[in-house]
Amino acid sequence: MEAPGGPEGPRPPRGDDSLGNTRETPRQLSREQFFVLISAASINLGSMMCYSILGPFFPKEAEKKGVSNTVTGMIFGCYALFDLLASLVFGKYLVQIGAKFMFVAGMFVSGGVTILFGVLDQVPKGPVFIAMCFLVRMADAVSFAAAITASFSILAKAFPNSVATVLGSLEIFSGLGLVLGPPLGGFLYQSFGYEVPFIFLGCIVLLMIPLNMYILPNYDSDPGEHSFWKLIALPKVALIAFVINSLSSCFGFLDPTLSLFVLEKFNLPAGYVGLVFLGLASSYAISSPLFGLLSDKMPHLRKWFLVWGNIITAGCYMLLGPIPVLHIKSQLWLLVLILVLNGISAGMSIIPTIPEILSCAYENGFEEGLSTLGLVSGLFSAMWSVGHKERKIIQEIWEC
Repeated sequence: MEAPGGPEGPRPPRGDDSLGNTRETPRQLSREQFFVLISAASINLGSMMCYSILGPFFPKEAEKKGVSNTVTGMIFGCYALFDLLASLVFGKYLVQIGAKFMFVAGMFVSGGVTILFGVLDQVPKGPVFIAMCFLVRMADAVSFAAAITASFSILAKAFPNSVATVLGSLEIFSGLGLVLGPPLGGFLYQSFGYEVPFIFLGCIVLLMIPLNMYILPNYDSDPGEHSFWKLIALPKVALIAFVINSLSSCFGFLDPTLSLFVLEKFNLPAGYVGLVFLGLASSYAISSPLFGLLSDKMPHLRKWFLVWGNIITAGCYMLLGPIPVLHIKSQLWLLVLILVLNGISAGMSIIPTIPEILSCAYENGFEEGLSTLGLVSGLFSAMWSVGHKERKIIQEIWEC
């Protein structure tokens, strides 16, 4: 199936020329573009809910099975490692496998292993339980990498002149999934037991598959001649990859440490900790579409978004504690305000990265098609996963 926008499909933007190309883009979405948005929104929401559902109750269940805190952390951490490896492979061979097949297959495996995770409480305690947890978690990481890599590539193919706008808008569904996952999982766990949260979410993901098989377009392309190493060897791409890696590490580091800090420092009930995180998630979800739109309409602002976004993020982390040299008293209202600013700065820093990498790749001779889109989306997912691995190391140092 040919890409929307003409018999030969639209050509992705090159650098600042996207400003001119944007004027040629139809104001109304085509039928194919609308279907692509539905598919991408479904995988963003479903995958983030499945990813975040473990947090509230799995460590407790693992402890009942004789699993130490260290091993439980490794079970969580292996997800990022296999997501990293799978993203690189799927990004390289996206064209050979097929973007639509990779997307649908990733959803199928993700839904299946989510349900399988729900029956692990029936597995005997000890090494057998630990081994099954690792296997299921690894399979979930690989399936997630397949679906997200294909989703990014399909989106960039369907919306070549508004990549940042679309990706920024879809971050609303990612944020919604991360926000809804833990409370929904906790409610189902308390009401019905360990199995139901996983079975419920897994079935929802599986029910999305027939819809996506029907509505998702099938984009064909020839394999490219370039590799990840040629892409990452570009100085600008290497710098942006470092930015992605750093932001992922900072974002993930807040999950385990901030909740403990809030509980100990302000003596809040456990139920209110989630409301503190809501400031970060909501500001990121709201600001991302705006920065995406500005990145597409005014590409020359992307570098400034990256620069100032990272500077503001660094300042926010200095003020979260705050660091002792500032001699500022830690207060709850200040913490929430800083988290809101951090969410905005994260949107400012993250959203322009993919269109900037794409522009740099095209300017340096990479072919315009799914092959390059797969490399870029795989690189983004891989660098994000590396950041989560670094977050785990930082967390262990902090706990010591």
